[in-house]
Amino acid sequence: MAPQRHLLMGILWILGGVLFAEAPDPAFGKFHIADPESAKRGQVALTSRAFTPASFTTDSLATVWRIWTKTKPLDPIGAARDRFGLHEAPYPNGDLPMGLRKGTIALGIQGLALDCMVCHGGSILGKSMVGLGNSSLDLQSLFEELPGAGARRFPTPFHFSRTRGTNEAVATSVYLLALRNPDLSFQITKSDPKLVDTLCGNVPAWWLMKKKATLYATGEGDARDSRGIMQFSLHPLNQRSFFEKEESTFKDILHYLYSIEAPKYPFPVDQSLAGRGEGIFRSHCAKCHGTYGSNPTYPNKIVPLEDVATDPQRLKAYPMDFAQKFSQSWFSKGHEGWFADGYQGRVNHGYQAPPLDGIWATAPYLHNGSVPTLAHLLDSKTRPSRFTRSYRTAESDYDKEKIGWVIRPIDSSVRPANTHEARKIYDTKELGRSNRGHDYGDTLNEEERKALLEYLKTL
Repeated sequence: MAPQRHLLMGILWILGGVLFAEAPDPAFGKFHIADPESAKRGQVALTSRAFTPASFTTDSLATVWRIWTKTKPLDPIGAARDRFGLHEAPYPNGDLPMGLRKGTIALGIQGLALDCMVCHGGSILGKSMVGLGNSSLDLQSLFEELPGAGARRFPTPFHFSRTRGTNEAVATSVYLLALRNPDLSFQITKSDPKLVDTLCGNVPAWWLMKKKATLYATGEGDARDSRGIMQFSLHPLNQRSFFEKEESTFKDILHYLYSIEAPKYPFPVDQSLAGRGEGIFRSHCAKCHGTYGSNPTYPNKIVPLEDVATDPQRLKAYPMDFAQKFSQSWFSKGHEGWFADGYQGRVNHGYQAPPLDGIWATAPYLHNGSVPTLAHLLDSKTRPSRFTRSYRTAESDYDKEKIGWVIRPIDSSVRPANTHEARKIYDTKELGRSNRGHDYGDTLNEEERKALLEYLKTL
């Protein structure tokens, strides 16, 4: 490539308002193809190993009930699983739920470690699924209560969750990276991470990754980047050597994520009505969310905030310093690029319209989980302002008519007795939790919305 073209393409990307490490190669924006052998190795690694040292004692899950009750439950581990919103593991994991596994604290001392499935191991219709976002999780209670093993609560350096079913993954990344230099050695002097923990992230499904060029709600990450998904292994006891050693493992894990398929809607579908809904979808939704069927497409579109008009906090509060620091760090230097090395972080000014494969199983909706069902999503005036749900995932907890979770409205006068109970209430008046925007379905009539809803079941 001539030097003049290098310069021209680089200027075009920068003027586009996006921080790219390189121009997209021919595969960028096309569906990722999983290598079967690599995916198989990745599945084994992800479901059998912990990639951070243990943080809790071996008996903590069985004894943590002492924090909230004086009477020992008949099933202490089951009670803890319900309290924290963890689900039974669909793979060998002893008696531990997804998200926890046996590991080593230090010096050979055994304990319990967190793994990726604490956020990415969900359940729908009572069935646990690796790769489904965990919309039941109370990560704040887990980090407050599990370290004390039932003896006392621990303060956390920031909120890991403001509302149950959402998390503050961005704050976690910012906090952990602020402790490191670009080469992942520890900083001697403490820096101000400009951390914001009011973003209320709704965890997307892993099976969407095969279609996406960029990751996260605002598309700031690169879906080809195995180093980028290692950032949550930044435990204080993990040195630079750990990341270098495990990089090949995470390449395998990335291929496994590409291989996961969306679950099919398990209930009857009115095919005639869905057929009418497909036409409505193609004329109203496909330009942002792509097409489906035998020849699917996906535009990987970042929709400007002024157009989608959803809660702006995720965009407004995303720290620019973090994007710059990530782009300078080991995590972004995964390969040599034509314009600069690695997959650097992007700073966009809108939200990524996601693929909709398996959308029936991924409630709640919007990037902050503020909309409990697809019916509410398609008719903004019906969206509840303050509500709760069981946070269980049995068939009785699923709304087959509206497609999403069964909810119960909560009056504004109701004030829970403690923060654990308060996190069960989704209050759309709180910072980062607005349910406004994405009102494109408002232009449809009731029959059109019904047909579109039926079609969405088939994706």
